[in-house]
Amino acid sequence: MTNDATHEAVEFSAEVRDALERGAPVVALESTIIAHGLPRPRNLALAHELEALVRAGGAVPATVAVLDGRARIGLAKAELERIAFQDGIRKLGVRDLAPALAFGESGATTVSGTAHLAARAGIRVFATGGLGGVHREWVTDQDESADLGLLARTPITVVCAGVKSILDVPATLQRLETLSVGVIGYRTDLFPGFYLRSSGLPVDWRAESPDQVAAVMRAQDAVGTASSALVVANPVAADEQLDPALHDRVLAEALDAARREGVTGQAVTPFLLAYLAEHTHGASLEANLAAVRGNVRVATAVAVAYASDTSHASSASAER
Repeated sequence: MTNDATHEAVEFSAEVRDALERGAPVVALESTIIAHGLPRPRNLALAHELEALVRAGGAVPATVAVLDGRARIGLAKAELERIAFQDGIRKLGVRDLAPALAFGESGATTVSGTAHLAARAGIRVFATGGLGGVHREWVTDQDESADLGLLARTPITVVCAGVKSILDVPATLQRLETLSVGVIGYRTDLFPGFYLRSSGLPVDWRAESPDQVAAVMRAQDAVGTASSALVVANPVAADEQLDPALHDRVLAEALDAARREGVTGQAVTPFLLAYLAEHTHGASLEANLAAVRGNVRVATAVAVAYASDTSHASSASAER
């Protein structure tokens, strides 16, 4: 259930508002992949596809964005089209939300921006592709995604395919541990590698079903650890992952190219991802999209299971 302060800060679609008021399952979706991840008009087709996957699984999709200085939780058809086709749509992390709202800007929300707004709206489950994390050569430039700090203070379950493989994955997992962000492998003992099924690194906990993930979420509520996120690491399907040898070769070339060209800071991630897409002839992008679809399906099933648990608990409490 949302509160009055949140209603003043954001606008809800009628579908999402109704679902939240009824305690029905809702899945948050980011909008950066629509505005900045794909060429037009494929980006709009993907937006509709992901929302359809959520509805087919029995939940309500809540694509998150900022339009004309208003945070939106759930987008109408015309609003999705604006995010997909309008020039000048900004990319908004959590730190960018206040300026965007104050200055009347429009933007697509990243993982951190989406998770923050979704959690404020009372949405507990969020599906995305891969998380940001600790960048390679952190000891020299201390480059770390805002995703990690945000997850440490946000009560949301994020279903993802691990962290982007261009990052320092071992350091990112260590950072998540330091920040007390729970990590569970979904039907896997190994942390996924975004484009790849495995990064080769183990996870401490494994869940076999949406019901088990929902049980962990309920336990978070019970013991008071729901103030930080739960990462559900769901590997891309074996027949849809990027060829590991191709991935390793092209990523090494991409890192060398970034060093030669002096690419630093926030420019590193888009440079490396674009290099991978170009030099794998689009195979990395297809693996990314396959992972997103799989994550949306799992997130939807988790949201349904958690809403069912919550509904049963509320009914039992009322009977007592």
